[in-house]
Amino acid sequence: MLEEAVSALESGSVITARTYLLLLQACIDNESIDAGRQLHLSLPSVKDTNPFVETKLVSMYTKCGSLDEARQVFENMRQRNLFAWSAMIGGCVRESRWEEVVELFYRMIREGVNPDAFLLPKILQACSKIEDVTTGRLIHSLAIRLGFLEETYVGNSILSMYAKCGELNMAKETFDQLNVKNAVTWNSIISAHSLCGKNDEAFKLFKQMRNAGIEPGVVTWNILISGSNQSGKPILALELMKEMEKSRIAPDVFTWTCMISGLLQNNKIHQALDLFQEMWTSGVNPNNMTVASVISVCATLKYLKNGRELHGYAIKIGGSTNLLVLNSLIDLYGKCRKLEDAERIFNCCDDKDIFTLNSMIRVYMQEGYCGKAHELFLRMKTFCHQQNVVTWNVMISGYIQNREDDQAIQLFQRMEVEGVRKNAATWNALISGFLQNGKTNSAFRVFRQMQLSEKPNSITILTLLPSCANLVSAWKVKEIHAYVLRSCLHHDLPIGNSLINAYAKSGDIAIAQALFNTLQHRDFISWNSIIAGCILHGNSHAAQELFRRMSHDSVKPDQTSHISMIYAYGLEGLVNDGKELFKRMIELYPSPCMSLYSAMIELFGRSRRLAEAYRVIKEMPVEPDSSVWNSFLTAARFCGNTKLEAIAAEQLSRLEPKILMIQELASQLEAAWTNSSEVSNVKKPQKSKNGFDINSCCLLEDGPKLHVFCSDTTPVFESTSPKFKEFIWLRKEINARIPDFMDAWGAIEEEWEDDEFHCERKAILFSLLNKPPFKVIRIIKNVSMCTRCHATAKLVSKVYRRVILIKDGTSLHHFRDGKCSCKDYW
Repeated sequence: MLEEAVSALESGSVITARTYLLLLQACIDNESIDAGRQLHLSLPSVKDTNPFVETKLVSMYTKCGSLDEARQVFENMRQRNLFAWSAMIGGCVRESRWEEVVELFYRMIREGVNPDAFLLPKILQACSKIEDVTTGRLIHSLAIRLGFLEETYVGNSILSMYAKCGELNMAKETFDQLNVKNAVTWNSIISAHSLCGKNDEAFKLFKQMRNAGIEPGVVTWNILISGSNQSGKPILALELMKEMEKSRIAPDVFTWTCMISGLLQNNKIHQALDLFQEMWTSGVNPNNMTVASVISVCATLKYLKNGRELHGYAIKIGGSTNLLVLNSLIDLYGKCRKLEDAERIFNCCDDKDIFTLNSMIRVYMQEGYCGKAHELFLRMKTFCHQQNVVTWNVMISGYIQNREDDQAIQLFQRMEVEGVRKNAATWNALISGFLQNGKTNSAFRVFRQMQLSEKPNSITILTLLPSCANLVSAWKVKEIHAYVLRSCLHHDLPIGNSLINAYAKSGDIAIAQALFNTLQHRDFISWNSIIAGCILHGNSHAAQELFRRMSHDSVKPDQTSHISMIYAYGLEGLVNDGKELFKRMIELYPSPCMSLYSAMIELFGRSRRLAEAYRVIKEMPVEPDSSVWNSFLTAARFCGNTKLEAIAAEQLSRLEPKILMIQELASQLEAAWTNSSEVSNVKKPQKSKNGFDINSCCLLEDGPKLHVFCSDTTPVFESTSPKFKEFIWLRKEINARIPDFMDAWGAIEEEWEDDEFHCERKAILFSLLNKPPFKVIRIIKNVSMCTRCHATAKLVSKVYRRVILIKDGTSLHHFRDGKCSCKDYW
C-alpha cells in the first residue's frame, strides 16, 4: 500500500500536508528509506507546505538510518522550530554523535529557540559522554531559569551528568536541591560516589535510600558491585551479590558479567571461571560481553580446550561477528601459541578496531615474528586507524622481549616525533624489558630519565624493586624508597611489602622491620615478608613473635607462613614443634610444596638428626627436586656423613648436570666412599685449557660502585701500590689465626680457584683497607663458601668489629661479633 501511494505521487497529483505527514510516518513505521526518498522528491506536490512537513522529513531520515540526508534537509529549512531541533538532535543521539549534539544545542540557543524539558536530558546525555561539564553547567542554569528543575527526569539527568563527569560536589549539591527523589535519583548519586572511588559513602547512601522507603533494584546493586570491583575489592563484590540474592533480587546478566570481569581484573582467575559455571547453572544466558570476558579468563589460564568451546558457543548465539568476542579470541589463540588460529580470526574481522590490530601485533611479537608485527604496524593506516600509545608500547615491549634492544630504543625515541606522547606504560615496558634481559643498570638509567618527563607509578616501582633485592644493590633500594616517599606512594600496600622484602634481602633488616611497623594496613604478604626476612638474618625469636602477632591481627597464615616457622624452629633446635607443625600442614595442604620438605630436612639437619631427615625424603609422595636434595646435602655435610653426602651429590648431579661443581663434588665423594653400593659411577667434569668452564667470583658493594674479585691469581693491589704491603701483611696475619679446615667442598673449591686465597677473602681484606669501620661489608658470591672462608669472616667481624654480609649459593651469612646468622649451618 505504501509503495502504491508513493507511486501515485509521481504522476504529479497534489496532496495535502496531512496526507504527506501520514505517508512519512508510514515510511518510519516500515523503515522504508527508499519510499521516504521518493516522498522527499515529491515534496513540491504538497499543498500548504509548513515547517511541520520538513520537520517530519528530518525525523523520517533520522529514524530510517540516514542522518546525513536528515542534516541536509535540516540545513535547508527556512524556519526551524523546537520540533525540528528536537528531531535533528534526537537523530544524533541515536547515532551516538555526541559532539554534534552539543554543537546543535549552541546553534539552537543562538537562533533564539529554548529546549524543552524533553530535549534537555538528551543534550545532558551528550555532555556526559564527552565529559563536557562546561556545557552541562550551562544547561543546569538554563533548566533553573526555565523552571524545569522541578521535573524529576531533568534533575536526574543533571545529577547523572555531574556524576559521569567526575564532579562529585556538584552532584551532591544537585541531589540536595531535588525535592522529589526516586530510584533513578538515588542510583545516580550512589553511582557518582562509586565512580569517584568513594565506596564507603556509596554504601551509606544505599542505606539512606532504604530508610527513605525506596527499595533498591537490580541497577542499584549492580552499581555497588561494579564499584567494589573497580576499587580492587572483588570479595566484597561477591558478598554483595549474595546479599542481593537474599533480598530476593535475582542477578541479571550485567551482574554476572560485571562480577566475572571484576574477578579477572583483580587476578582472581580461577574464581572467575567458577562463577561462569555458576552463572550457567542459575539459568542466566551469557551475552557477548560475558563470553568475551570468560574467553579472556581462558586466555590468561591458557585453557585452549575451554576457549574453543566458548568460541563454538559464541558462534551459536551470533557472537562470531562481535568485535569484543573476536578480540578476546585473538588474545586466547595468541597466548595458547596458536598463531594460525589467531590469524584466521584476525582475517575474519570485517571491521577491525585498534584493539584488534594491537592484539595481533602482540601475538606476532610473542611468537618472535618481529617482521610481521612491524609490517602490520606500518599498515594500520590502511585499516583507517592511527597507531596509538598502546600500539607503540606493544612494539617496544615486543622488540625488547625478543632481545632486539636497538629496535626498541629506536621506536622509543621516535614516538614523540610521530606525535604520540609516551605514558608511564611506555617507560615501564622499557624498564621491564631491560630487567628481563639482565640489564639492571640500563633499567635504572631509564628510571632516572623517566622522572624528568613522566611520573613513575606503582607498577614502575614494583617492577624495579625485586631486581634490587640483593646485597650489592642496597643503595638502589634506598634510591627507590626516596622516590616513593617524595611521590607519596608509601601508602600503597604492595609497594610497602616489596620494600620490606628488598630491604631484608639487601641486608637492612632493621629498616625492613621499621617499615613493617609503619604500615597502616597489613596483609598476609606483609607478615610473610618480614617473617622471612628475620629468618634470613637468623633472628628466630623475632620471627616466632611476629607469627604470634599475625594470628592476633586476624590475618590467617598461609602455607608460606607455616614453612617459614619450620625454618625458625630449626634455627632454635625446636624439633618437636616443627614436627607438630609439619603434621598439621600435611592435613591442611594435600599437595604440599617442595619448600616444606626442604624446611623439614633443615630442621632435622641442624639438630644432627640425619636419619630422620633422610626418612623425610624416603617418605615423600613425589620425587624430590634439586632444592630438596640440596638441603639434604647441606645436612649431610653438617653431620659429617660422607655416605649420605655422596648420595645427595649423586642425585644433584643427575638433576643439575650443568653445574660442574656438583659433578666434581659427586666424583670426589664417590672416591671417598668407594664401598658404597648406593653410589653409582659419576663422570668427572673435564677442565678446559683455562681450567673449569665456570670460575668462582664475587662482587663487593662500594656504594654505587662494584668491585669484582675472581678465582684467578690477579692481585688485589698492584705491587707498586702503597696498600700492597698492608694487604700481604694482613693476609698473613689472618691466615695464621685461622685453622686448616678441609672437607670435600673445600677441597673442590681449592682446586676450582687457582689462588688458594679465595675471592671472598680477597674482598674482605680489600674492604678492611679501603672502607671505613662503620660501613657494612656486602659481598655476593656465585658458589657456596668454604669452611675456611666462613671462619675468616667470623674472625674479622670479631677482631676488627666489622659487620659482614655475604650471600653465597645457598645462604645469606650475617657476620657480627664473631658469630654468623646461619649458626655455622650452610
